[in-house]
Amino acid sequence: MDFSPALIPATLVRRYKRFLFDAVLDDGREITGSCPNTGSMRGLTTPGSRIFLSQHDSPTRRYRHMLEMVEADGTLVGINTGLPNRLAEEAIRQGLIPSLSGYEQIKREQRYGVNSRIDLLLLDPDLRDAYVEVKNVHFMRRRGLAEFPDSVTSRGAKHLDELGDVAESGKRAVMLYVIQRNDCDRLRICEELDPAYGRAYRKARQRGVEAYAIACSVSAEAIRPLRVIAMDESDMPA
Repeated sequence: MDFSPALIPATLVRRYKRFLFDAVLDDGREITGSCPNTGSMRGLTTPGSRIFLSQHDSPTRRYRHMLEMVEADGTLVGINTGLPNRLAEEAIRQGLIPSLSGYEQIKREQRYGVNSRIDLLLLDPDLRDAYVEVKNVHFMRRRGLAEFPDSVTSRGAKHLDELGDVAESGKRAVMLYVIQRNDCDRLRICEELDPAYGRAYRKARQRGVEAYAIACSVSAEAIRPLRVIAMDESDMPA
């Protein structure tokens, strides 16, 4: 996906109340904008960080600027949690995930489970329905190793439980992690920050849930899905 109009560079002053940030544009103007990520954004909220913003001129919007990327660890990191579903669909349509290729239809936000919606539902008369839950990943502590989650996510554990039910019903259930940064070649589940999610992930895998991670190319001009990378499950307890 391309950014049009182009993103605007700025310097982060602070991110607060989960939904807001203050920044200084390169022309010296001080602005407040919206943050499309309610998570902890661990490692990505350092004051003085270089950031990139989209601009929206709709009269119904309270804030014209929205945070899209943060420069960290020598690379750009996408933080907008509204983009991974779109990137996941692009990856599937481009055949980047071979095991999810060949489906005739891809539907978004379909109801399933208990008061839940699946991010992508893949349908084809000759294939088993595939329920795909998409997660945004931007956390990295060790070079090349993306981690999820970066904080406690009870909602994420619930999704894993519901995917397990789907898998046991005979349909395909898929966890797809979209990594919005350039510098990772594998992904692991971060159990030390959320043990409950780790347990739910292991149980889901035992019940037949599939798991894939997609690396992306991230620049101020575009974010594009690139390739499947390894899921590092080597140190997970059985």
